[in-house]
Amino acid sequence: MTKSKVLISGASVAGPALAYFLHRDGYEVTVVERAPVPRDSGYAVDFRGAALDVLAEMGILAAIREHETEMHGTALLDEAGTEIGQLPAEAFAGELEVPKRVLTRILHEITAASVEYVFGDSISALTEHESGVTVEFEHGPAREFDLVFGADGVYSKVRQLAFGPHDEMVCHLGLSGAGFTTANYLGLDHSGLLQSAGSTAIYLFSAADRDRLTVSLSFATDSPALDRRDRAEQERAVRAAFAGNGWQAPHLLEAMTAADDFYFSSSCQVGLDRWSCGRVALLGDAGYCAAPTSGAGTSQALIGARTLARALADADGDYPSAFTAYETELRPYVAENQSNGRAAAAMFGGEASAEGVDRQ
Repeated sequence: MTKSKVLISGASVAGPALAYFLHRDGYEVTVVERAPVPRDSGYAVDFRGAALDVLAEMGILAAIREHETEMHGTALLDEAGTEIGQLPAEAFAGELEVPKRVLTRILHEITAASVEYVFGDSISALTEHESGVTVEFEHGPAREFDLVFGADGVYSKVRQLAFGPHDEMVCHLGLSGAGFTTANYLGLDHSGLLQSAGSTAIYLFSAADRDRLTVSLSFATDSPALDRRDRAEQERAVRAAFAGNGWQAPHLLEAMTAADDFYFSSSCQVGLDRWSCGRVALLGDAGYCAAPTSGAGTSQALIGARTLARALADADGDYPSAFTAYETELRPYVAENQSNGRAAAAMFGGEASAEGVDRQ
């Protein structure tokens, strides 16, 4: 029997995880990724609940545990930098936390020999027909697939092509921020510091690399428009938000400019009435991002990949029924995570609007 050919867009977490399960179940899998090589960016990711079972099922839980950050906890500080409380490690690190590069590397390693990876390219058009989907790429030739899966993040190209404009599905939670690393001048050792001041928040921690301090500077914003601006504009926005702040803010703003790993993002959620359209389905942040403030993004990606693969295996080729079963099982879990994400964003000064998201 001819193997069904599937295309997955995105090679971060959800994409390779789905590729692993689909190949195991007999599919011929191709993964396309815009980045030229497997991504080595991102700081720490954590796993909660059933996500640990997914790692165990994939046979990588022990390997992941070897890189655990072993965070001890986070001190809560007032505006002057005086400690006023403590958060347990689980608040940020879940049940298990590792550097993101470790997870993406291991997921790629366990799939590279059995899955076709196409790096440095992206989907440019999708045309569904009776027997499959014709996929056009920005660089490579058009190809035919039986099914297409979007695992390509909040601003998913697959979702944009098959479902509609981002503005109709992405809800900004009123919070944006910059991240980078700098020298661990505070001497933190597997611990963190969190200071909230007005509509701003500073989160600092050091774990896997004792010489480096990971910095997050968050502030309230009206829209995620800054995500698509250049670094100079993003830095200006950060400086404006933290102008007049004391404690470590002045030093951190200087370190931000010198950082070579600067990134900027906004807390957003994705809300859709359905996660599939014909032969195209979404998973992970592309379909139901719960926002970084939920603490559930990585777990959601892994659990979503396994749930979708199991639904397809149980349906024995009946993909519409599989997609329905996938949504039915996963939506309550996603709804809870999105609710948590909105509540946490509100704590850090975001507006936590549910508009466009509460359709779970």
